[in-house]
Formats: sequence, structure tokens, C-alpha cells
Amino acid sequence: MKLFDTHFHFYDDCGTPEEYWEKIHIDGLEYVLAAGADYEESLLAQKFARHIENAWYSAGAHPHSAGKYTNRINMFEDFRDTEKLVAVGEIGLDYFYEHSERRTQWKVMEQFLELALSWNLPAIIHCRDQDGRDDAYEDCYKILRDFAGNQGCFELHCFAGSISWLDKFLELDSYIGVTGMVTFSKAHNIRKLIKYVPDNRLLLETDSPYLAPTPHRGKKNNPGYLVNVATKVAEEKHISPEECAKLTTANAAAFFNIVLP
Repeated sequence: MKLFDTHFHFYDDCGTPEEYWEKIHIDGLEYVLAAGADYEESLLAQKFARHIENAWYSAGAHPHSAGKYTNRINMFEDFRDTEKLVAVGEIGLDYFYEHSERRTQWKVMEQFLELALSWNLPAIIHCRDQDGRDDAYEDCYKILRDFAGNQGCFELHCFAGSISWLDKFLELDSYIGVTGMVTFSKAHNIRKLIKYVPDNRLLLETDSPYLAPTPHRGKKNNPGYLVNVATKVAEEKHISPEECAKLTTANAAAFFNIVLP
């Protein structure tokens, strides 16, 4: 079994890339993508990818950090055409916390999507709203509809929206990322969504150090726990964990446009 964690975060407190990889690398976990959530974290993600053979990275600014980069997107040009950069992100809209104003989030997301088109890279999208609200999904859809119309490729990271929104984003050929939330006892909506995600659009991710899956809830998450996500997704799709690993790893290679060793 060869799993691909398509989204985790590498921080200074993880130690060196080699130390962290040795700590979390277990049988079954073969490939990882370190995601950037601001400029500094994108540098850390790049550092990790440079030191670990089967690792790649993305560069971007989480919507929480959008206010820091209004009219400063050009600083991310430092990452253009760098080795092992395979995506732009994590970017998007977060109306749950709204650490940055909505108009600012929207503007910065659009600017990063312009970079994605210019760099010919896919985008990793964060979209979250208050319970029972769809504003973030509506706004994300409007922005991504134009992006997809320009041949842009994207993934909805840690998707937890409704089936109707899932259908709309799938019409734009979105990939769908599933995290350890699928194992949470109350996350019936996530498990239901999986049944509607086409096999060729499904990605697995940990979003570590957040969202540790059952039975590790309450602990700091890490990519080694992806096996728990894969096992639960396989159960919900009525396939074996090995089949789940094979199809989701192939999807990751297609999404990131990489040839896996």
C-alpha cells in the first residue's frame, strides 16, 4: 500500500525535515505534500520538500493571513519554477472566523489564482463557513467558475459542504480532499459525501498537525495517521484499503502533474 498525504503543515517545532520524516514515516505512507499557509510557512514547506525524496510542496496564503498580503502577492514570485513546487495554496475563503475581511480574502484569492494560471499549477482551496451558511461556498464558486473556465485545476481541501455544493464544484472538475474528519463520530455528512465523490476526484490528506483521526483524537496529528483516513474511506466506499490507496495516490499524481518514483 502506497499512500499520498496531499496536505500537511510543517512547522519549526517539528524538528529538521529528516527528524520529522523518520518520526512519522510508517509502512503505507509513501508520499507527502507540505502545504504553505503564508510566506514563511511556504519557505518551511519548500525546505521539507528539498530534504525528503518523496515530498513536494505548495506555496500560498491561508485566508486567515490574507490581510498580510494585500498588494504583496509579488513576494511569492520567489517560489516560481522552484524545484518540487507543484501547487499554489492553501488559499481561499474562511467566513467561519473571518480573521481577514471578506473583500480582502476574495481579492487575495483571485490574485493567487492568477499566479496559478501563470505558473500552470493547480490550486489548493480552503472554503469554510458558519454552520448553516453558504456565503463562502457561493463566493468560492463564483471565483472558481472563472478560474476553471480559464483551464484552471483545483482541489477543495477538507471539504465539508453539502451534496448540492459538491455537485456544483464537481461540475468544475474539482478534486475533493478528505481528512481525518471522516472518522469523527458526528461527521455523518462527511461519510455521506464520500459516496458521491467520483473515484477519480478523491484525494486523501491529514491537514496535520490538525484534525487527528480516530483513534488519535486529542493528539497532534501527523501524516503517519493517513492510514486511518484511508481505512475509513475504503470502508465507506466498500473497497479494500489497498484499492483506496492505489486510486487516491494515482489521483494525487494526476492533480499535481508528477511522475511518482
